[in-house]
Amino acid sequence: MKEIGGYFGLEDLIRNEFYSDLLALNSGSNALLYLLKARQIKKLHIPYYLCDCISILLDKQGFEYDYYYVDAQFQPIFDKQLAEGEYLYVVNLYGQITEEKTRALKERYSQLILDHSQAFFQKPIEGVDTIYSCRKFFGVPDGAYLATDAVLSEELEQDISKERMTHVLGRAEGKASDYYADFIAINDGLAVAPLRTMSKLTSNLMGAVDYERARQLRNENYAYLNEQLASENPLLLTLPDGAFAYPLLVEDGPAIRKSLVQDKIYIPLLWPNVLADCPEDSIEYQYAANILPLPCDQRYTIEDMQYLIKMLKSQLVYKE
Repeated sequence: MKEIGGYFGLEDLIRNEFYSDLLALNSGSNALLYLLKARQIKKLHIPYYLCDCISILLDKQGFEYDYYYVDAQFQPIFDKQLAEGEYLYVVNLYGQITEEKTRALKERYSQLILDHSQAFFQKPIEGVDTIYSCRKFFGVPDGAYLATDAVLSEELEQDISKERMTHVLGRAEGKASDYYADFIAINDGLAVAPLRTMSKLTSNLMGAVDYERARQLRNENYAYLNEQLASENPLLLTLPDGAFAYPLLVEDGPAIRKSLVQDKIYIPLLWPNVLADCPEDSIEYQYAANILPLPCDQRYTIEDMQYLIKMLKSQLVYKE
């Protein structure tokens, strides 16, 4: 029975999710698992330049896979013919795979899965299975959206997110550094969470996000960073809509990351597994180590970007 009376919980917020028409699941990796099962995929081709949570998922679930490389513009280097049951998994790194490039990929590889975990605001294209991550763009504990016409026959339980809120609420009222250990623990736990639908809590929070404000601020901050850094950045970048981060290629990424922490500037090493899996002279290794994903999201102003650039330019040595 429904409980009546007593103390209040979190209010039901406005219901205005950006992707209210898509399938709402509990994580990006589980959105991929949904497709693997629903499409009865036998083999997946994945990039080396990728979080190892995907290979761990594939190993755990017993799916066959192999790797491919990307080029200097983050585009897949893949010239194989896909057999029945084989799919190409493409990550839209830093939102650099435009709609035009997506259509070209779909025309060439009909069995395509596109990971938009770094391109939340890029709308899906009809006929292309597309995965979106919530927590890479907004202050929520988990959640993902999936654009697909594939239907999974098994019934899914709804996830529960209350135990994953420590770092989100902690940073809202305290310092990020005080809750970093909680963030890591929750992140590790989510990597092995079973496939479920999005929790009521995450859906509630995603319904209340001011998406237009977030997109506008991301665009303004990215454009400013690009204006100030493009001439010194070896990467040839397009301007994504609602950017994930500004990728700046430098000479000594690890040392710069370490130094910036002293100024309370936290630049992630997105996928440390790439450094162990790829040779040092590969694009994947160099990009993983030396691309600084500069924060440019809705938490920050142009003044914040000016401070960030000032701290960077005091120590940067750029790659030729």
